[in-house]
Amino acid sequence: MNKKLLAVAVASALAVPVTASAQVAISGVFKVGITNISMGGTVTPGRANDSQMRVDDNSSRILFNVTEDLGGGLAAIGQLDLRFAPDQAGTAPASNPIGSGNTYVGLRSTSWGTISLGRWDLHYGNQPDDLASKAGALMGSSVSLMDYQLNGTGTGAPIAVANATRTANVMKWDSPTWGGFALTAAYSTSPLAASSEGDMSVTAAGQKVDGGDGTNLKATFTGSNWQIGGSIWDAKAESGTAATANWEQSSQAIWGYIRFGGFKVGAAVNMAELTGGTGTVTSDRQVITVPVSYTTGAHNFYAHYTMAGEDDAAQFAGLQTKATMIALAYVYDLSKRTSVGITYATIDNDANANYNFFTGTSLGSPDAATGRGEDPTLIQATLRHAF
Repeated sequence: MNKKLLAVAVASALAVPVTASAQVAISGVFKVGITNISMGGTVTPGRANDSQMRVDDNSSRILFNVTEDLGGGLAAIGQLDLRFAPDQAGTAPASNPIGSGNTYVGLRSTSWGTISLGRWDLHYGNQPDDLASKAGALMGSSVSLMDYQLNGTGTGAPIAVANATRTANVMKWDSPTWGGFALTAAYSTSPLAASSEGDMSVTAAGQKVDGGDGTNLKATFTGSNWQIGGSIWDAKAESGTAATANWEQSSQAIWGYIRFGGFKVGAAVNMAELTGGTGTVTSDRQVITVPVSYTTGAHNFYAHYTMAGEDDAAQFAGLQTKATMIALAYVYDLSKRTSVGITYATIDNDANANYNFFTGTSLGSPDAATGRGEDPTLIQATLRHAF
């Protein structure tokens, strides 16, 4: 009898409709391209390949957004930003963990803005370059030069400013929009790795330790067909030795754009400095970019010219460290959610510069790294579907 009563109770419970005020929205993007990468200029001796054909992910993702209305203009919010690589998911180097994108939990108010805790894109990528916004190649973005600096150790790949990806361990406040003006203030307890932060100290050997933290302040003023903005970034790693070229980062970015008809014209400048583990400036450069775009019906045209100036750090004096980048893309919209595109991009490195395409080595083969004086060129055909 007891078993029968239990069965009835369970059945009754399952029959009751579950109600909740939380709203869950699922969206995302699949974006993959067929890429040819070739190396010109001063090709590194012993290079296995100076040209390669690849299939490249372009930051595909699935977004889970949760909102619960708490009343009085207050809501609880959360986002899981799952990044994955359709071309090689589950295998190196595309080993993106769950939540590797902009993932957070927070509270949003109509009166005082939004407070969130988690991982966020901070400071980098602020230039008004739309080339990669639809089916243009992500690798062709002006981020390639705008948010990277030469490695002050004299060897190795360029160093990313503000990670050129999400910053971990972030507390962030986004203001409401006040007549077009918006402000963001963010703090990371450790912008590069572990969740810790402490007072800086210096060992007898000159090693700096326990100084990890990062701050970002960003302001934008947006009109009906224009925007101006600025962002300030300062970050320290947990520790640094004499061999560390990237112990502290300081960067300022200013940008703006205007739209008229189907045209959009913008400009941006990024000034950044890296400091090594003993307090010596290891990289100090300025980059400018001029992106333009034109849209008519289903046809989208994009281009940008980007130039990294000479690195003013002492060890780069007179070593020819300039670089220029030109990128062109045409995208055709098959629908509001699906588009195809073709991108051409090239970087001209001076004799001692080795800038590479954005995500050029992290998503490509080891042989995709750019040597000093090498000039990479890419052609990519891209398919994008958003849902």
